[in-house]
Amino acid sequence: MEVKRNINSIRGAEALLIAGIVFVALNLRPALVSVGPLVGLIRESTGLSNSMLGLLTSLPLIAFGVVSNFTSLFTKRFGISGTLAGALVLLAIGVIIRSLPSIAALYIGTALLGVAIALGNVLIPGLVKRNLPHKSGKITSLYSSVLGMGAALAAGISLPLAVDLDLGWRGSLGVWAVLAIVGFFVWLPQLWRIKKSNNDRSFRVAMKNLGGSKLAWKVALFMGLQSFAFYVILAWLPEIIQSRGFDSTYAGWMLSLSQATGVLGSLLVPTLAGKRKNQRGMVLFLGIVETVSLIGLMLPQIGMTPVWVSLIGFALGGTFSLALLFIVLRTNDSETATELSGMAQSIGYFIAAIGPVVFGSIFDFTGSWLYPLGLLFAIGFLKFYMGLGAAKDEKLEFKNG
Repeated sequence: MEVKRNINSIRGAEALLIAGIVFVALNLRPALVSVGPLVGLIRESTGLSNSMLGLLTSLPLIAFGVVSNFTSLFTKRFGISGTLAGALVLLAIGVIIRSLPSIAALYIGTALLGVAIALGNVLIPGLVKRNLPHKSGKITSLYSSVLGMGAALAAGISLPLAVDLDLGWRGSLGVWAVLAIVGFFVWLPQLWRIKKSNNDRSFRVAMKNLGGSKLAWKVALFMGLQSFAFYVILAWLPEIIQSRGFDSTYAGWMLSLSQATGVLGSLLVPTLAGKRKNQRGMVLFLGIVETVSLIGLMLPQIGMTPVWVSLIGFALGGTFSLALLFIVLRTNDSETATELSGMAQSIGYFIAAIGPVVFGSIFDFTGSWLYPLGLLFAIGFLKFYMGLGAAKDEKLEFKNG
């Protein structure tokens, strides 16, 4: 009986942890995705240029790049559970500030929520490696698919919230603070359940080890280039769809469709790839799917917009979850996983941050979506080259010090 109670207690604690991870994941995309469908309303209200509107997506990515590499400093002080709890509080504050009637508040709030999301992005792979290593493929699949669900939800309802419920674009952006507050209370029990790490490796030693590793760079660049593509699509897909004669509501639902098929990619890819020693076949498959989808988007005359949107969503959801899986599979312990996650997401999001701004600027300069989509096509080839290197069956080996 005692053994049975212990087993049930362990299962209950694990279920509570998984629920916490789900709610953290659910909060890491809506604040970002909700901007894309509202770009037209924001432009009409504020008169901001496409480049400045692109900054609303790029600014959180800059925050990701700055903060991600230093996440281990926060975890040494507050632990993983405390850092994630603080991130959810900061996310709610950032969302509220962003919805205030001020252009300055719009960008300040955006930067704050970017810092909060960066912490969540980095810490979950290390948490999975430490607390759920026997379920890494399944939990990565669950985590990344819930990210996609949150993104799909935000993409689908942001415009209806603003227009049909008459909240306006600021009110539509602000509702996501409620989800962050709920997530905080679901995560709260982990403050007492998850202990701080005993790792004594210094931040400087960790960064030196990572900087000298070709494998770490391949993982980081794969993460960055897939993020470049993801955030470009997130920011500009509704505008691309509207340029083909569709209205803003349809464009918003197409963005939601891309996020929904991204959930499918996030569910399938880690589960299948995690069973193999190397993931090169999966990298090649996703590369083909993304290439076909971009060709379809570049040639509006062939129609079938929902098909290309579905394919690009599946490919981007799959590559994102594969990048997260690389962080878990290429490391031996949770500390190294957190450090690699920090490096990959720091360097990666610096690359990604220029995407929406450059993409919008190319359109401003050329007046056509063909050329910026061509850039995305070229980026894809480099991404999958890095992915083939990151897919090799090898591990990062670091020493403490």
